Amino acid sequence: MKLLRYGPFGQEKPGIIDRDGKLRCLSNVLKDINGQALSPVTLNFISQIDLNTLPLIEEPVRIGSCIADVGKFICIGLNYADHAAESGMAIPNEPEVFSKATSAISGPNDNIIKPKNSEKLDWEVELAIVIGKHAYYVDVENAYDYIAGYCVCNDV
Repeated sequence: MKLLRYGPFGQEKPGIIDRDGKLRCLSNVLKDINGQALSPVTLNFISQIDLNTLPLIEEPVRIGSCIADVGKFICIGLNYADHAAESGMAIPNEPEVFSKATSAISGPNDNIIKPKNSEKLDWEVELAIVIGKHAYYVDVENAYDYIAGYCVCNDV
């Protein structure tokens, strides 16, 4: 199941990509794609919908950030040996955990604002894991039970 949000900035609507790669509107089913929509119950409900019954979205259309109202944006740094080596840094004994402002989340083709007086931007392509239910001290063997989905993240 490939969910997305589309439309003008600040006015995004929920959508889904059907088997033919066509964008379909989910706004008659969901208010938005947010934490509540990513619950196991809601995801199961969406998976039962006949996508051919949903209205097609006229393209081209702006694709927005994949999730609305993000509560936390937690990152893990230097999480593989090649990255540490290319950065000239030692492999850490513990994960490097840090957060980013949720205001940094944007659509895949949205403009990136370079900070004043900066000379260059650094970027990395990352796999983002979307947590779909409240998690607190989760055992390794149960970790996958909390994943609602994945998305590509352009970490700038």
